[in-house]
Amino acid sequence: MPSTAFDHVTLGQRVLFGSGAAAANVRTAVEELGGARVLLVAGASARATADELAAAVPVVHRITDVVRHVPAARAARAVEDARSTGADLVLTVGGGSATGLGKAVALATGLPIVAVPTTFAGSEATDVWGSTSDGVKTTGSDSRVLPKAVVYDATLTLGLPVQLAVASGLNAVAHAVDGFWAPRADPINRALGTEGLRALVPGLRALAADPGGIEGRERTLYGAYLAAVAFASAGSGLHHKICHVLGGAFDLPHAELHAVVLPYVAAFNAPAAPAAVARITDVLGGGPAGAALLGLKAELGGPPSLAAIGLREQDLSRAVALILPAVPPTNPRPVDAASLGSILRSAWAGDDLDEE
Repeated sequence: MPSTAFDHVTLGQRVLFGSGAAAANVRTAVEELGGARVLLVAGASARATADELAAAVPVVHRITDVVRHVPAARAARAVEDARSTGADLVLTVGGGSATGLGKAVALATGLPIVAVPTTFAGSEATDVWGSTSDGVKTTGSDSRVLPKAVVYDATLTLGLPVQLAVASGLNAVAHAVDGFWAPRADPINRALGTEGLRALVPGLRALAADPGGIEGRERTLYGAYLAAVAFASAGSGLHHKICHVLGGAFDLPHAELHAVVLPYVAAFNAPAAPAAVARITDVLGGGPAGAALLGLKAELGGPPSLAAIGLREQDLSRAVALILPAVPPTNPRPVDAASLGSILRSAWAGDDLDEE
């Protein structure tokens, strides 16, 4: 008789969701955590929002130099800023890079984080940290880096250009899909990922059709949160391992990288993961999983290829060598240098997918 057995961990954090309510919700979260000396981390793209939120809480220092993939040297300076100013809480405002820098501070100091996302990156809902040194991106999981509270306000994403918003949303789709076959995939995080997809796909379509509308952005933000929670539980699958290595080694833009690679990994894994395929195609309206995801990206105007976002053809063989040791042994299909090279070359060229 079939039986079900799994070991699931649900991470605990407070989520305050409300359009137009960011300042009030940030104040509530900071006060409840006892924040009296706030370190504010926000890059140039989030300056206006950061200014507004800084007026609501006691900021003692502000970090504006935010760099993608969290260079180790930059993280070390941020940690020193936190210690020298006596900060007792970190407030991050922006996308995954700002959240990631805040996580570096929390990892070293144990300070609590209140995260205010302005993209659909999802980092705010995970206990995953990352840092890059000499072209190598190192990632890990630690309870200290999980934000204690997340403040979601869809109006804060209105300043995000449509193409970047789409790429960020497709990154969230990757959290859901890759979680279906990740090392710790279980019925709970698969359910969360599926519900995340059910919000993300119509949300992104509405966002692309009406960039100034709030409803599509709210659905996308909600879906991004669910997908990130699923990813935090399930761990990094083949897709994320590929993207983490490529991002760190070649300094490729994070969201666009995930948007490009996902359909090709899905097409590769699909023959060995029929249950995951059913979840994907149920949301996307049928057809092979990889081709359906590629079609969604094209429909939304996502980036066409790895070549288009800066990866050189001559770097493909080096990329294979760097990624292969990181491939999860639990991937549904065995991965060798030849199959990995095929995935990367197709993603580099932006090939169409001809799946059975």
